[in-house]
Amino acid sequence: MTRRILCVVIGYLCGLIQTGYIVGRLKGIDIREHGSGNAGTTNILRTLGAKYAGIVLLGDALKCGLAIFMVKLLFYNTDAFIIELLYLYTSFGVILGHNFPFYMRFRGGKGIAATAGFIIFGLPRIMTLVGIIVFFTIFFTTHYVSLGSIILYAALVVCSVVFKINDANGWAAAGMGQLYYEYIIVIFIMTVLMLIRHKENIKRLLAGCERKTYLRSKPEIDQCSKRIK
Repeated sequence: MTRRILCVVIGYLCGLIQTGYIVGRLKGIDIREHGSGNAGTTNILRTLGAKYAGIVLLGDALKCGLAIFMVKLLFYNTDAFIIELLYLYTSFGVILGHNFPFYMRFRGGKGIAATAGFIIFGLPRIMTLVGIIVFFTIFFTTHYVSLGSIILYAALVVCSVVFKINDANGWAAAGMGQLYYEYIIVIFIMTVLMLIRHKENIKRLLAGCERKTYLRSKPEIDQCSKRIK
């Protein structure tokens, strides 16, 4: 348990690197006072454009990669058998730090760019591939980042269950099958957190007025406001 807590702490500290907020300040704004009020990649894209959104996406993904690298240096030689579980706790910590930075009154992002770092650096390659395909398929067909994020997490839960069934890490064969349940539970908690952070997006999706996001500049209409008028 001590190792797991340490991984969460390392992740949280790395998650405090608020790339979106830093980029906004360099452009002379507090990004939380613009657009959706969120300090994440999507709001940067809508407010400052694709170039700065790319910087924020890369920065938020890399901070998760940094945390995972630190955990690998600390634990790989002694805990290689459960290292993917430790990566999961670390990534959870990064998302907590990204979403709830204490020095910003806990007003951060929604954790999707940080999740991208987890997918790239902390998952088995097959799960990384599935995650990338699922998110971008949803995004490019609907242009809803929120919907892509929701389906992405659903895919991660499904993949975790499949890995358990197939004993992909050999945990069950080693008499440590409970680790799969632990892994699934943590993924599930992360999914619930993501849904809570996206509750307003979900309401708009159900109402049919969620804002679409385009990589290239395109006029956006707040359909919810339009309907109310």
